[in-house]
Amino acid sequence: MANRIRTGIGYDVHPLTEGRKLVLGGVEIPYSKGLQGWSDADALTHAVMDALLGAASLGDIGSHFPPGDPHYQDISSLKLLIEVKKLLDQEHWQIGNIDCIIQCEAPRLKDFMPLMVRMIAGALNLPASDVNIKAGTGEKMGFIGRGEGISALAIVLLEKLA
Repeated sequence: MANRIRTGIGYDVHPLTEGRKLVLGGVEIPYSKGLQGWSDADALTHAVMDALLGAASLGDIGSHFPPGDPHYQDISSLKLLIEVKKLLDQEHWQIGNIDCIIQCEAPRLKDFMPLMVRMIAGALNLPASDVNIKAGTGEKMGFIGRGEGISALAIVLLEKLA
């Protein structure tokens, strides 16, 4: 019998670049740079999607929403997250909880995290109490510490319903 409870981990990273909006957790954050990528490059939502897909053994976001496909260019990652939720529902997976961390030197994210929680929870039809987001810096080390990019890590718990 397959495991009825599974965990998944997701990681994403994007470089910061001029001329793009910064979107994390579905929230546009005022900043001089945004994340480079095919979609809106929302590293947090991408990490959540990969964690969910991994826990359900459904591949990764690249296999479902390939970069280079014109349909996904500049698309909101929250729309893709809703599609991932539909896949989970089809396979009878229920989300237990999601825990995330965003790593960036700047901007400060504290004031935006409650809205990020609500956006992700809303896209997944979860209570906000089932989603947790933390933020940290690179302590001036590596590409994060030099302000060259932003990374996100997510872990999820799924339970099989049928």
